[in-house]
Amino acid sequence: MKTTVSSIDFGTSKIVALVAENGSASRCDVVGAGIVTYDGFTAEGEGWNNPNDLDTRIREAIAQAEKQSHHKIRDINVGVPGACTKVYVTEATVSLSGPDPKVTPGDVNAIFAAAETNLGVLPGTLIHSSPAWFRVDGGKKTLEPVGIKGRELKAMISFVVAKASFVDDVIRRLTNMGITPKQFFSTPAGEAMLYLDEKDRDFTAVLIDVGYQTTEVMAVEGDALIFHRCIDIGGGDITAELARELNVHFPTAEKNIKQPFVYSMSATPETYEVPAQGDMPARTFTRDEVSPIVTRVVDELAQEIKNALDESGVKLSSWSNVYLTGGGIALNRGGKDYLSSKLGRPVRETPRRSNKMSTPLFSSSMGLMNLIVDTIEQQRSADSSFIGGVRKFFRSLVGG
Repeated sequence: MKTTVSSIDFGTSKIVALVAENGSASRCDVVGAGIVTYDGFTAEGEGWNNPNDLDTRIREAIAQAEKQSHHKIRDINVGVPGACTKVYVTEATVSLSGPDPKVTPGDVNAIFAAAETNLGVLPGTLIHSSPAWFRVDGGKKTLEPVGIKGRELKAMISFVVAKASFVDDVIRRLTNMGITPKQFFSTPAGEAMLYLDEKDRDFTAVLIDVGYQTTEVMAVEGDALIFHRCIDIGGGDITAELARELNVHFPTAEKNIKQPFVYSMSATPETYEVPAQGDMPARTFTRDEVSPIVTRVVDELAQEIKNALDESGVKLSSWSNVYLTGGGIALNRGGKDYLSSKLGRPVRETPRRSNKMSTPLFSSSMGLMNLIVDTIEQQRSADSSFIGGVRKFFRSLVGG
């Protein structure tokens, strides 16, 4: 049976509404997309930069998605951006009972409840919970503990909590438009689950999303987002510095200098042509003029990323892979390698996960939709409790 799924993702510079079809022929086929630029939200996620214009932009994105998909959106799943969430991680332990004790589904439920109790009252709305690992009697880490014999079950559990102000505001806005906000999902968790495969996550992996206004640093172990931080530097800061120091208009700096900039040296000398602007004549800038401006911003960003990982407490081994996405650096030739040189460890491109909207610009939107579809597939089962194992079951708990 085919199911139509809709989502809305609030990025730092664009709103993306998607309509996808989930069924036997295709797991997740995007049939409509609405992409609208807007002024985003404050760095700390405390509010919108231009709240008075937001409703218009939301309507435009949804209308575009409806037109492409020929589907009227009456309810929609909402992605909560990283700046409007906080990740809490805790370990919990439960004793196993019975004459020949082994882990049961009830024990796994119990350890999640114990972990939530450990954290106490969380400020905001819980939208995601997932395990990094389970251990029985101090044995090897696993994400499939059911049936293992032992006396004690231990786990590391991650919880993602959304700011109540964001949830309440979006509910009010959508409801006033006659659209029901169906569920709220963690956009960073969805993005990390889509672009970091299970093998990478088993060794702890990092995903860096350099967006327009901010950069998100995500560390994942198992099926859990165990660390997340927003850094108030993005691709737009590179453009802003170019515009200021070279005295060119911001859109021109973005299109003619920032976007074509190549981080690696090439055999052909690079020049950047800027057309005449008002009283300013057409100009040509050399790589020697442009490169110090671009790299100064990226060097600062790389240092902030290193600081975030150092302060996270997350232990990265030689097996831990780091991936780059987002439109701020990943789209520039040599950008990944330049960031790698500054971080002191290899940085990889995210794998291609779909034929549509596969550019790093839409990583968060596609990750969000993937998480929604995962959840629907599990909730569709008559007994989703442990069909497909613990890994899949706890994906059905996301969304609130």
